[in-house]
Amino acid sequence: MKIRNAAMFHAIGMVLFAMVANSPVNADESSDHESRRPNILWVMIEDWSPDLSCYGTKGIQTPHVDKLASQGIRYESAFTTSPVCSTSRSAMMTGFHQNYIGANQHREYNKKPLPHGIKPIPHLFQDAGYFTALMSYKTDCNFTPDSKSELFMGEDWSERKPDQPFFARMTFGETHRAWNRDPERSIDISDVELPPYYPDTPFCRRDWANGLEQMQVVDRKIGALLKRLDDEGLSENTIVFFLGDHGRCHIRGKQFLYDGGIRIPMIMRWPGKVQPGQVSSDLVMSIDICATILEAAGIKAPVPLHGKSLFSDEVKNRKYVFAARDKMDETHDSMRAIRSRDFKLIQNLMPERPWCQFNRYKEGSYPMLAALNVMNMKGDLTPEQAVFMGATKPEVELFDLRSDPFEVRNLAGDPKYADVQAELLKELNDWRENVIHDQGVTDEFRAVDVFPESNPDSTVNDWVTDNAGNYDFNKHGWPAWYPTRTLAEWESTLATWEPYVFRAPDEVMPRPGVVHSKSKKKPKPNKQKAGKKQ
Repeated sequence: MKIRNAAMFHAIGMVLFAMVANSPVNADESSDHESRRPNILWVMIEDWSPDLSCYGTKGIQTPHVDKLASQGIRYESAFTTSPVCSTSRSAMMTGFHQNYIGANQHREYNKKPLPHGIKPIPHLFQDAGYFTALMSYKTDCNFTPDSKSELFMGEDWSERKPDQPFFARMTFGETHRAWNRDPERSIDISDVELPPYYPDTPFCRRDWANGLEQMQVVDRKIGALLKRLDDEGLSENTIVFFLGDHGRCHIRGKQFLYDGGIRIPMIMRWPGKVQPGQVSSDLVMSIDICATILEAAGIKAPVPLHGKSLFSDEVKNRKYVFAARDKMDETHDSMRAIRSRDFKLIQNLMPERPWCQFNRYKEGSYPMLAALNVMNMKGDLTPEQAVFMGATKPEVELFDLRSDPFEVRNLAGDPKYADVQAELLKELNDWRENVIHDQGVTDEFRAVDVFPESNPDSTVNDWVTDNAGNYDFNKHGWPAWYPTRTLAEWESTLATWEPYVFRAPDEVMPRPGVVHSKSKKKPKPNKQKAGKKQ
């Protein structure tokens, strides 16, 4: 029987965890006791929202993840703390919001040790006698230590001692752009459904469907990993978490604090301890996994985590989740968000900047960005779609998620929602001041009086390339001139994308390089490369 009642689920969970976590476990405990401690397998996919068949997404089939969900609990309202990999992963590697530990700037060039006596989660497991393994290449932490060898003991749970419990993390990076087509099950564009903030065109549908196909390929790999657990007789004593590191790599998703950027799939399976077939509507965060697995292993963190056990009263009674975004590569912007079950408020700390200011990664990875720019410049977007292409942002965005789940109608300033807006701003400011110790935005970060008032070149990318030796883009970011290209250049970019987006499932085609500079001038010496893969 499926348990969907949150109170009943919470009560069962507290009893079960009490059986496991009453006494902290030390590294010198007997091997018999160690063998009873659960293994932890943390499976992560990159850049993915709950766009899975078990979450009701149209067109896609993800039978292996669906089966995992049927064997445990699927979280409907799960969120990451930040909408990009290095900041969200820094939070998940510690159990703390990234701003609190000084890890909030994506692609931090001046990494520092963790503050406040905080230790990485793998180190806590290692100290407690677990074998720790990173079964993929990416750590992507904005603090030190940050390398794979410094954070984990090995690369596979097979390297552990006999009966030694393991904590293993595995990331499937294929859902990061670029996407491969699925030769085993292609998805027809008529079978997918686009959010209303994207133009409903064959080009946009095909790009969306291509992402879903890539997830189908990843689903089969996840199935193979879970089968390995079964084949090795490990499933019954292994807690499996499956989640995305942040939201989808589409415009208005990754890098932004709408649900498309911070809402993630999250599933937990724990045979014999968590009843299968559950669906939870609790407001949960990715950093709650840290507290949950530490509790399950009987490990006490030296500093109380920001994340809370998924079986705790704090999660059961949680009213809000919070998220933050700061710089993305050399694209400087800053936003904070608070979300309840019914409302979302986003505070734009740099409202003078456009949402779609220049970002080399996005312009080189998102075909839909070209389509949106062309249609916007031609006046072909709906009002809901055109808002995101604006030259500035409002200071506050407020959405009633009950009637507007896609967050396209900003209610900030509406007298009917004045009390809601005031309450959310109060709670958000309290979190900023007392939880993450928010540093806000400096004039240096805003690049006040640093760049020319307007772009002297036809594209921002060309100017940035030609002036890499004249400005410190690491310190001041890239200039926020907008639009970033002319209509003719965006039309050319769109035409370059089209053969790639519409390629056949079995066709091999390299992703086009649409951000390479067309400038004939020789670039000046570059002190440090201005853009990296996210």
